Amino acid sequence: MDDPRAWYHVILTTYGAWLYGDPRGFRTRHHRERVEGDDKHPPPPGIYARRARRSRELLKQPPVVIPFALRALVGQSLRHERTRLGAWVLVIAVGGQHVHLLVKMPAGRPRDWIGRAKKHATDRLRAEAWQGRLWGVRRKALRIRDREHQRNVFHYILAHAADGAWTGVWKNEPKREGE
Repeated sequence: MDDPRAWYHVILTTYGAWLYGDPRGFRTRHHRERVEGDDKHPPPPGIYARRARRSRELLKQPPVVIPFALRALVGQSLRHERTRLGAWVLVIAVGGQHVHLLVKMPAGRPRDWIGRAKKHATDRLRAEAWQGRLWGVRRKALRIRDREHQRNVFHYILAHAADGAWTGVWKNEPKREGE
């Protein structure tokens, strides 16, 4: 039987982590506007300062940075919900403002699965007295092309530990219902 699931590199950001006009570089939605620079080659200093200031003013709360003490809880919550739904989470890195997962889940539109996992993690943090928003609106789910791509993503995610991210690796796929 063919497995109807596919591998994805899922990237989540916290609320306010990447704003329009960010001095590290940014993209407009659907790349509607040509913006100088990117995260690897930032734009010239100050060129988008007005836009960045406006973006900060529009925030309903300060940008979220997940405290180190809660990063493991976030990672374990994301994994628990994905596993409960029938996915296999191979590796997770939870940093202050970004979360990376390498996960095998139903191919097609992973949006609903990502939303459920984010909600579960938010509910777990609220049980620990978290207040306000946690996640940014959008997320990325990049489908893994081949084994080499999967290996590269695996090592990329683990490398976030050097920057203070909590990481978790689960080598054995959990049993799926009916097996």
